Amino acid sequence: MSFTPEDTYVLLSADGASRTTPGGAAFWSLPPAALAGFDAGWLISEFVCAEDWSNWEMHPDGDELVYLLDGDVEFLLELPSGVASTRLSGRAALLVPRGTWHTAKMFAPSRLLFVTRGAGTQHRQVDG
Repeated sequence: MSFTPEDTYVLLSADGASRTTPGGAAFWSLPPAALAGFDAGWLISEFVCAEDWSNWEMHPDGDELVYLLDGDVEFLLELPSGVASTRLSGRAALLVPRGTWHTAKMFAPSRLLFVTRGAGTQHRQVDG
């Protein structure tokens, strides 16, 4: 079965099973109870980001792999020593450690693939 990760997300379960689900707006508009059904595994999703993220996010239950397929983006990670920035352009990847607040600033429209353990994910607004 062929699909595009932007339109169809994949949930990889700890037992080795996988399942697909409609992605994009169809996924993110699900009610919280339905979204919670994806907390037990690793969600693989793809987005095109054209604007800076309006929030910080944090995943307490697992590291997150961010793979830039194309574009130019800077990730800000809130570390105990202060905010660290990592700029990715072209094709590159970043591992965001579990429990690390992070956000992104776009320098060009960017296509990103995420592998995220979603359980307990938290968000907060970007100031300014």
